Amino acid sequence: MSTYSVASTNFRRFWFGQTLSQFGTRVGTLALSVTAVELLHAGSREVGVLGAASTVCYLLIGLPAGVWVDRMFKRRTMMWAALARALAVLVIPVLWFTGDLGMGALYAVALVVGVVTVFFDVGYQSYVPVLVPEQDIAPANARLESTAQVSTLAGPALAGLLMRVVSAPVVLLVDAFAYLAGYLCLAVTEDGEQRSDLAPRTRGRLGADIAEGLRFVRDQPVIRRLAVSMGVSNLFATMVATLVPVLVMRTIGFDAFMLGLIMSCGAVGGVLGAVLAPRARRRFGPGAIMSAGLLTAAFFTSASPLAALAGESDRVLAGAVLLVGEFGLTVGALLYNVTQVSLRQQLCPRNLLGRMNASIRFVVWGSMPLAALAAGWLGTAIGVVPTLWIGVAGGVATVLPILTIDRVVAAAGERPGGVVVP
Repeated sequence: MSTYSVASTNFRRFWFGQTLSQFGTRVGTLALSVTAVELLHAGSREVGVLGAASTVCYLLIGLPAGVWVDRMFKRRTMMWAALARALAVLVIPVLWFTGDLGMGALYAVALVVGVVTVFFDVGYQSYVPVLVPEQDIAPANARLESTAQVSTLAGPALAGLLMRVVSAPVVLLVDAFAYLAGYLCLAVTEDGEQRSDLAPRTRGRLGADIAEGLRFVRDQPVIRRLAVSMGVSNLFATMVATLVPVLVMRTIGFDAFMLGLIMSCGAVGGVLGAVLAPRARRRFGPGAIMSAGLLTAAFFTSASPLAALAGESDRVLAGAVLLVGEFGLTVGALLYNVTQVSLRQQLCPRNLLGRMNASIRFVVWGSMPLAALAAGWLGTAIGVVPTLWIGVAGGVATVLPILTIDRVVAAAGERPGGVVVP
């Protein structure tokens, strides 16, 4: 059990490092999309392939990564992943300066960054229970998510401003430096993880260890429902997110700065959602909070196709609709995410955290490359706006698996104060 609380200097080091990493990721995500759409003239299909390249790794190595992370110290895993991401991102500005940048290089970098991000994210979601005591898990997640949204607020806005001065590939230097800063913050963070907390390194047991993590997700009634809900949610959310840059920059005709502003407005909503989540948890059950969050997100997702209709006659109205929609969408998404992450961490034994998170990511993120490819194909075949409406309709269905989850949580033995006994 860790002795470091959310008020400790040690936690603040980790918190600051992850804020910088999130900041860089948001800058890099926007710069990568703008590089593809604006500089390399990518269409819906190419943008879909780019999105798939960054997420297909969860299907390829997501499950074994969970086993390996359970066998390794989480902080060290995140450190090397942060360093590898920085080096991979630096390839794009180098190729741009030499005149050799093409979509193939973007696909390759997205794939490499995606692979190391699997290890970073599984380690990250398994690290909070190692770093802080059980009663601080929910407050720690709320702080991490709220500042991640602040980074999301500042990152795209800064990226949009920078891309008015320098080219998008150059902006990716900010992403690389942010990853390096995150690495340094992890290097000075201390935790209470012991070798006894790690899963044993048994030769020939990779398949059995993977199966153990999958069985836990399958047999734990709360986590099983969360996995189904998140899988459906990410499927349709990815379809929408893949086509938003095409909608904003090509269908409506805004520039990269406006795209960054829209994403930043969403981050304001994310901060609000992250702040509200622990407060709501003191008054309502997790199922009620998560259901409200998902329905709120689905409702505001409809702003994207509605903005395209408004943009035919009034671009100012279209911009306002997009800004409001992104704000409301992320309020709902963060209410859901902070609640479900804390619930999963509290329900899972420590030596299964990596495999549980990897199993969830395999199901949830494994759908994303398929969703990105489907978005690209549908955007070309039937149009961007009809595809967005499909994403909106599918988003409403995400609430169905968790409608009765409060009763399931109570049956699992919830104690007063919101701590669930496995």
